[in-house]
Amino acid sequence: MGLTLLYSIGVAIVSALLIMPLTLPKEKRKGIVAGIIGSAVVLAIIVFTLYYVTNIDRNPSALWPLAILVTGIGAFSTKGKEQRVKGVLFLAAIVFGGYMLSAVLFNADEKFESAQMKQEVEIEAFDETETPASVPPKFARNKMKKAFGQVPNTSYYELGSLQIQKVNDEYVYIAPVEFSGFFKWFNGDTTPGYFTMNATNSSDNPKFIKEEMTYTPSSFFQKNVARHLRLEMPEAIFNGAMQLEIDDEGKPHYIRTFGEFVSARNGFEVTGVAVVEPQTGDIKAYALDEVPAFIDGAVSPETVSLQNSYFGNYIHGYLNSKFSKKDVRLPSDEGTEANVSPVFNEKGEMFYFTDFTSPKEGVDSMLGYSLTDARTGEATYFTGNMEESYMDSQGALQIIEKKFIEKKWSGEMPILYNFYGEASWLTPVLDANGFLQNYFIVSAANPEISTFANTPNEALKLYKTALQRGVSSVDGSSNAEEEKVSGTVERVYKERVGEFTIVSFLLNDGTNYLVSSEISPLVVYLEVGDKVTVTYLNTEELFLPVKELSITELD
Repeated sequence: MGLTLLYSIGVAIVSALLIMPLTLPKEKRKGIVAGIIGSAVVLAIIVFTLYYVTNIDRNPSALWPLAILVTGIGAFSTKGKEQRVKGVLFLAAIVFGGYMLSAVLFNADEKFESAQMKQEVEIEAFDETETPASVPPKFARNKMKKAFGQVPNTSYYELGSLQIQKVNDEYVYIAPVEFSGFFKWFNGDTTPGYFTMNATNSSDNPKFIKEEMTYTPSSFFQKNVARHLRLEMPEAIFNGAMQLEIDDEGKPHYIRTFGEFVSARNGFEVTGVAVVEPQTGDIKAYALDEVPAFIDGAVSPETVSLQNSYFGNYIHGYLNSKFSKKDVRLPSDEGTEANVSPVFNEKGEMFYFTDFTSPKEGVDSMLGYSLTDARTGEATYFTGNMEESYMDSQGALQIIEKKFIEKKWSGEMPILYNFYGEASWLTPVLDANGFLQNYFIVSAANPEISTFANTPNEALKLYKTALQRGVSSVDGSSNAEEEKVSGTVERVYKERVGEFTIVSFLLNDGTNYLVSSEISPLVVYLEVGDKVTVTYLNTEELFLPVKELSITELD
C-alpha cells in the first residue's frame, strides 16, 4: 500500500503543477506554493482512493482521463506562453484519450490474431469416457447449501463461487465458505474452509473441509484477496475473478489470470497466473508454461470467453461484426462459467468447451465448437463436415424445454459428446427449484433421436437402442460390421429403464450382448438355457448391441 500511496502523491504533484498557474505577476506569486500544496493534497487523496477502491492497475495509461482534466484546467486558467504550453499538452491528452477510446474500432484484427485457433475439419466430439463431469453446477450448489449446517458459526458465512477441478484423480466441485457481510468479517476474521462434492455422482453428499483462510474475496480492506494481490502486483493486468484451487493435499490457493492489453487499454491476452496462499498472503506469479501441476484453470473462463468472442466476431474486422457479419460465428452463452463449460479429456486435462452458431436469428445450426486448454490457453476450433448440419446447444435446450413444458423443467450444461460414433448433446435436466430430475441425450445431426433417464448410464443404454432403430449407427468407429451368431444363454440380467426393459445376456462362447425390449419385445421372457440366434453390430465393446434376436424356444 505504501508504494501505491507514493505513486498517488507523485501523480498529484504533477497534476497540481499542471493545474496551477506558475507564471503569475510578482504580487500574486505568494499563493502559488500554497495552491500547489493544497491541490496536491486533495488530488493525492482522490487518486489514492480511486486506486484503492477500484483495484485498477497502476500503469500511466490509466491516467488519461485525469490528464485531459488537469491539462484542460491548466490551459484555461493561465495566460501567455504558459497557456500555449499547457494548451499543447491539453491537445496531446485529448488525442491520446481519443486513441484509447477508439482502440476498439481499430484493433479488431489484432484481437483476432491473438485469438487464433488451430482448426480441424472433422468434428471429434469428446467421447463419453473422456468427460466425466455429469453433475450440473446448479444442482451441486443446491446440495452444498443444504449441507451448510456443517459450517461452524453458520450465520457468519455464505457459499462462495463454484468451480470444478481434478483433485487426487477425482473430479470434484469446489466452493469456498465466504463472509456474509462486513460485520461478520470484522467479528470472524477468517473463513473456516470450503466444500467439495463429486462431479460425476449426483448422489454424493457435499463434504466440508476445515481450512482457515484469512485472505478471501469476501474479506475487507487489506485482507481482501483481490486488493492484497493488486497491492503486491500494482502494474499487472488481471482478467477474471479470483478462483479457488485445491492441491492434492487439500490446501486451498486463490489464483488469478494476468496478461497484457492487445493495444491501448483494450483487449486482453493471457501471459500467466498469480497464486495467493490464503492463510499467509504469500504470492507467487507463474508464466503459463511454469504453472504448478495442481492448477487446472490457470486461464480464467472469462479470458477464454473473450478469446472465443475475438475469434468468432472479428474475422473481417470490427465493422463487419456489427453490420454485414460475413463469416461471423457467435460463441454460445450456455456455458456454466462465463459462457464456457469446463470438461476433461482422458488424461484428466481440463478444457473449456464452447459451441458457435450463426448470427442470423432463428437459426440453431452449430457452425463448430472450440476446445481451449485451461492451462496453456491453446485452442482448437472444429468446423465439422459442411455437408452435414449439427444442432447447437441452444437447439438442444429448446427441445428439452418443449419435452417437459408441462413440468417446467429446463436443461443446463449441454456438452457435445461422441456416443457410439454419433455427435450427441448430453444435458442434465433440472426442475424449477434447481434439483436434478434426469439426463437427456439428443443427436446433434438427427434431433428426432433422443432419450432420457435418471442416470447418464441409463440414458446411454436407451440412446444406444434408439440409435439402432434410427438412421444412425452405434459403431463407435463408423465401420462396425453386422454379424450373426447362435448359441446358448448362460447368464441373463434384466433392468427396467424408462418404458422398456434392457436385457444383458452371456452366450456359451463367452460373448455378451445388450438388447432392449423395444427392439425385441419377447426378450423379456429370455431365460438361462435358451438357444438364440443374434444379429449384432461388432463394435468390439464388452456388450455388443443387438439388432435382431430370435429365441428358439419361443419361435
